[in-house]
Amino acid sequence: MLSLIKLPRVFTIHQVPKVFHEDSIISGYRHPRSSATDCILSLFQLTNETLNIWTHFLPTWYFLWKLLTVVLKEHVWSDSFTWPLLVFLMSCCVYPLASSCAHTFSTMSTRARHICFFFDYGALSLYSLGSAITYSAYVIPDKWVNSLFHQYYIPIAVVNTVICTALACYSRLGLPYIQYNHHSIKRFSECKSPKFGKFLRILAFALPYLFDNIPLFYRLYLCVGEGCTDNDTNALHHTHIALAFLTAFLFATHLPERLAPGSFDYIGHSHQLFHVFGIIGTHFQMEAIEQDMVTRRPWLLTYSLPITFTNTLGAALLSVTLSLGIIFLFSLPLLWSATRGEHTEKTQSHPIAKGCQYH
Repeated sequence: MLSLIKLPRVFTIHQVPKVFHEDSIISGYRHPRSSATDCILSLFQLTNETLNIWTHFLPTWYFLWKLLTVVLKEHVWSDSFTWPLLVFLMSCCVYPLASSCAHTFSTMSTRARHICFFFDYGALSLYSLGSAITYSAYVIPDKWVNSLFHQYYIPIAVVNTVICTALACYSRLGLPYIQYNHHSIKRFSECKSPKFGKFLRILAFALPYLFDNIPLFYRLYLCVGEGCTDNDTNALHHTHIALAFLTAFLFATHLPERLAPGSFDYIGHSHQLFHVFGIIGTHFQMEAIEQDMVTRRPWLLTYSLPITFTNTLGAALLSVTLSLGIIFLFSLPLLWSATRGEHTEKTQSHPIAKGCQYH
């Protein structure tokens, strides 16, 4: 069937605008004004984005299956102790799905690319909150249960999701209507310093990750004596942390493609590995959370803070609302300019490379 369909052609780095460039990736680029149909068809041809899409799209179904298993097997509506796990699994479904959609449709236009990744960043911030909610409910060491830190942990995590989404969106173009607007979507400061946006994005996601893991880091590496929650689950937590730092390393360094530009354009470049190890890390994180939930349940139900709608589903809904508001504010100049038809990019076989580089 696919042999009867004409697949979109691919381009080299010199044939697409800089906004679509990836560090040390030379070929395999899709047309920068692809139609939605072309974007979907590109799933079935080898481009430098194909495995980026599939390495997150397929795991979405795995996490959805895990979510449905919890919903169908557990008494989730009457047992509030399962609500944190429910929030976490929903975030595990959302972030790879948002990522795969962003990578699929990001070549429809320059503006579409920015908006797609705004949603990607919002989904990642929700995942960070989902992690925090389960850590507060199941993972926090006995010593810290009911402490002042424990009481303010979720509210601070919600604030961190807002900061994460806002800073990540800011890293692409700056402040809407101040550093970019419907007349110009080029952020001049980043043209002069193309690594600045990447640094801001790393910072945007490192800060909530490090904060969310404070209870776990203390439990695994600093706590001594009674109340340290030293159990068999710690091995799974160690594995997840190692994979998390590996994914951060791959995202920041662009290895291995930086060592041999053009050799890993289609298979094996850092963003693909970042996706793969990130998903594996999320799997081990999920396994650790579920094991802590089961083994510590009697003690936590007796001594820990009560699990309520406010500190689980309510916090997640508030985070989603605030993140969507931020995404709307950053997208509004781009959407408004698109509806007015200003600065429309003409479809060309050999587009002129211009603009700033964003990843």
